[in-house]
Amino acid sequence: MNSQQYHSATWQHGEVRLTCVERWQETHDVTSFRFQGEQSVKFHFKPGQFITLMLNINGKAVARSYTISSSPSRPYSIVVTVKRIEGGVVSNYLVDHLQPGHSITAQGPDGAFNLVDIEADKYLFLSAGSGITPMYSMSRWLTDTQIGSDIAFFHSAKSPQDLIFHQALQQLAQRHEHFSLDYCLETGELADMDCYQGRLSLVSLASAVADYKERTIFVCGPAPYMQAVKTMLEQAGFDMTRYHQESFGDAPMMISQLTPTTASAPFMLHIGDVKTPLFADQTVLEGIEAEGLPIIAACRSGVCGACKCKVVSGETESSSQMTLTAEDIASGYILACSTKIKSNVNIALS
Repeated sequence: MNSQQYHSATWQHGEVRLTCVERWQETHDVTSFRFQGEQSVKFHFKPGQFITLMLNINGKAVARSYTISSSPSRPYSIVVTVKRIEGGVVSNYLVDHLQPGHSITAQGPDGAFNLVDIEADKYLFLSAGSGITPMYSMSRWLTDTQIGSDIAFFHSAKSPQDLIFHQALQQLAQRHEHFSLDYCLETGELADMDCYQGRLSLVSLASAVADYKERTIFVCGPAPYMQAVKTMLEQAGFDMTRYHQESFGDAPMMISQLTPTTASAPFMLHIGDVKTPLFADQTVLEGIEAEGLPIIAACRSGVCGACKCKVVSGETESSSQMTLTAEDIASGYILACSTKIKSNVNIALS
């Protein structure tokens, strides 16, 4: 550690300028980026949390939340791991353009899906695809800081070529007696370990982790995977108070123009002196973006909490309040990406 690092300020929350210092391929379509602060900084976050990257793409301000794949036990740099996906506005931009030496603005860290806010004695990490990133951060944290942590890690992937962090996870399993690692592959086999075939099932889960009902379960992956896992565990009689999940999509985040999609007359959304019509199946976020008003819309799925705003008057209906406190809800705060209006509504942007 150099003297500059020793005297580094601690970044706990807010905006920070980051410099990419390294990038590498995890798989054929997954890239990891390591960042350090433009000014020397120690990164303080909870394992499992995410940061929101702020970019300008083709003249449009966009934002995207990425789980931190590194561990807070190694605080002088921070890593995010990005999967290239078809139509992914921000993910593909990062993979195609972000190089060592480039700088970027980030906000955070945020997220209640973490090992500090959710306590457990025995862990079961279930992930699929790039949903492995928070589980990897959590695993690194636990094995760095808590000797003898009881961790069962069961990851699902399409093929051996799609396994992210494979070698690093194998090393954790080899070094730590109470860390078990299993994979479920839709196609192909691994030469260095046995794997379950097909998709995750209760049979394969019970075979790999016989005491799964005694564990606290953390789940992250594509929405269909998480819904299947949740249904499977509910039907198996798992105590769902010990079930926790996290997910992010990569929907396009350019400012959109509202297009009427229903025959019913719209309600009016008032944002200060601006008003815009919203139809029954359109979100508050769509109305805000259509008017070009400033709002961070990072996950667009009711997870990150970046699009929090306040309802001053009118009736709304929300599908997610995940990051809102009871006090927030009582005060009229909503997540714009997950809220539709049921009358004329006035809102105030945070």
